[in-house]
Amino acid sequence: MSAYDGHCGGPAVAVEGRTQATPRPLRTVLFALAVVLGEILLIGLGVWQVERRTWKLDLIDRVDRRVAAAPAAAPGPRAWPGIDRDHDEYRHVRVSGHFVNVHPVLVKALTELGGGYWVLALFRTDQGFDVLVNRGFVPEAAAAGTRDGTQRLQAQTSIVGLLRITEPKGAFLRSNDPDQDRWYSRDVAAIGARLGVTDLAPYFIDADASANGTGEPVGGLTVVSFPNNHLIYAVTWFSLAIMLAICSYRAVRPGSAEDGEAGDDRLDRR
Repeated sequence: MSAYDGHCGGPAVAVEGRTQATPRPLRTVLFALAVVLGEILLIGLGVWQVERRTWKLDLIDRVDRRVAAAPAAAPGPRAWPGIDRDHDEYRHVRVSGHFVNVHPVLVKALTELGGGYWVLALFRTDQGFDVLVNRGFVPEAAAAGTRDGTQRLQAQTSIVGLLRITEPKGAFLRSNDPDQDRWYSRDVAAIGARLGVTDLAPYFIDADASANGTGEPVGGLTVVSFPNNHLIYAVTWFSLAIMLAICSYRAVRPGSAEDGEAGDDRLDRR
């Protein structure tokens, strides 16, 4: 008996112990469905990256304008509930007042100058509220001396810098430990609790390079940079969608099915 039944020219069906193949019409439908779903997914991801790129370019433009703007008064208590990252971070602000006579908090930092600490000091404004000021960076060797220098900072002064949003809990794989005074992020609420301050602004200020002259801490090291690789990602997803379409067409193009059946016939003759 023949290995295939060619009745009415219909699709061959394997017999005599060979596994019965899925009927060709069903295989075609399943293949087409998989291709359509793949195209929808890949094109959707490409479009999403294009939208993300538009959003990122708008964010970069807004932040650039905030940084370049003339410094404005730092937000007071009435404005605190409305402060958020999208609308307020990197605003150029100014506060006047004096540093409070408490030891600053040292937060682990890695900058272009190497490893060390950010020096966060409590600042009392002329408006009556407190705010944390990141005075700048000090290397490991200068950390002890920075802690003892707070009393010399109680004179009236003005601070100009960039408004920054709190960094809660800690860094990646390293949590803040207030009890041991170990800090890996600038968590405003936790630092305020550690210092016993209640009426504290929900943000901190990165002081600019003029805050301490040429000495330490070194201010003005805020990195204002946003990675923008969305165009590359979009091109990748769209390219994969094109490749899927080409490969799918080659799999179902006229003659491909006959080639496959001819191969089966050659196997049968063996």
